[in-house]
Amino acid sequence: MAGGHDRRALARALTAVENETPEGEALLQRLAPRIGQALRLGVTGPPGVGKSSLVNALVRELRRIGRTVAVVAVDPSSPTSGGALLGDRVRMGEHALDPGVFVRSLASRGQGGGLSGSTGSVMDALDGHGFEVIVLETVGVGQAELDVVKEAEVVLVVLAPGTGDGIQALKSGLLEIADHWVVNKADDPGAEATLSDLSQALLLRADGHEIQDRIHLVSARDGRGISALAERLWSESIGSEASDRRTDLRRRSLRTRLLRAAMGQFSDRLERVPADLEVESLAAGASTLASAARSLLTKTLESNS
Repeated sequence: MAGGHDRRALARALTAVENETPEGEALLQRLAPRIGQALRLGVTGPPGVGKSSLVNALVRELRRIGRTVAVVAVDPSSPTSGGALLGDRVRMGEHALDPGVFVRSLASRGQGGGLSGSTGSVMDALDGHGFEVIVLETVGVGQAELDVVKEAEVVLVVLAPGTGDGIQALKSGLLEIADHWVVNKADDPGAEATLSDLSQALLLRADGHEIQDRIHLVSARDGRGISALAERLWSESIGSEASDRRTDLRRRSLRTRLLRAAMGQFSDRLERVPADLEVESLAAGASTLASAARSLLTKTLESNS
């Protein structure tokens, strides 16, 4: 069981996986028969809505009903050093001695979507080690909120009253990726109004009548609505629909990894193709960036045919 693992050994193993070392790949290969059982829950939303507090409250409730939980918290990398404020030592301190909870912070490492390329592999390793629920908490900036669907089978989009998040989130497509919509800070005077605005926005969708019961008003501070939300999420992790979602997730994850590997190899090949003629053509005004790029692409493909 997950709770029986040595935390330091697991942390070292995850470091190997995150750094994509041969040891990490060998570990994933050994764990492969056990991967695919956990509920992978994405928690995302704009900054300041209380995602970490909500995750903390959900972990507490999931433990109360007997589930083991791992949290993968993606922290923003510095654009200069690539380092990050890794929050596993300051985040969710109340669970530090609980053998059924493991928290891992990952640096986003400057990825355009905000998620490190190794995020899915780290989640695989935790899945293979027997954790029943794996929570992926995003940094809440840029495209990170949208990219969470590539690594989570169930996505919670978190909003809060008084921040104007609803309309902006709708414009960015954030509302469309959710399986559940959570208005946090239910004790705030504006919470009911935000809940109403959110409900109206979602009812404009074609399937609006089917999603009303997936809108939740909660308070991570005083626990309001957390128990019902946790139990609902866990109930959805069991059965044929859950199995289908996990198959779909593995398909998305495979495509993500394929594209990443292909881009890495192709990028190396592009670097070796001379671009002097294209640069001169651009400087002389004889071509556009688009045509110059197509020319380089043709050269790259021909050099490897």
